[in-house]
Amino acid sequence: MQKWTDITVVNLKEERMKIIAFLTLVFMLSLFCSFDTVAAKDYEVSKKAGDLTVVIKIDKNPPVAGKNNIEIAIIDASNKAVTDAKVVVAYSMPPMPGMAPMNYKTDTELKGNVYKAQINYSMAGSWNNEVRITRSGKTVSTRFTVDAK
Repeated sequence: MQKWTDITVVNLKEERMKIIAFLTLVFMLSLFCSFDTVAAKDYEVSKKAGDLTVVIKIDKNPPVAGKNNIEIAIIDASNKAVTDAKVVVAYSMPPMPGMAPMNYKTDTELKGNVYKAQINYSMAGSWNNEVRITRSGKTVSTRFTVDAK
């Protein structure tokens, strides 16, 4: 016949294991949720081009070798969206010995208050990007670099 104290110790051990299992489950779920949130955030950078603020978003973070969607929001000095510009994205990989130059450009299309395009980084590595904004005959630009994976 078991003593009352033996039963209590067994019950405490079972309860402790249940608590540990529950906390492990909560920890794993919180890790999964936080990773999903971090991975879902776009690559984003804000730059100046003359008196314009240019906010650039790429749908993958980090950008990848292959197709990436880019969105460019342009805000003027009076904090209004610029929707009357021609916007071109030029991108190139720094020269490497034995390889042909990789210089590309793509026109954007205005959708709402955002200029959109698709850029295709042909390989992983560092890419120099330039956003050229032409408005009323005047062109300004800003540059940023991404490391495509």
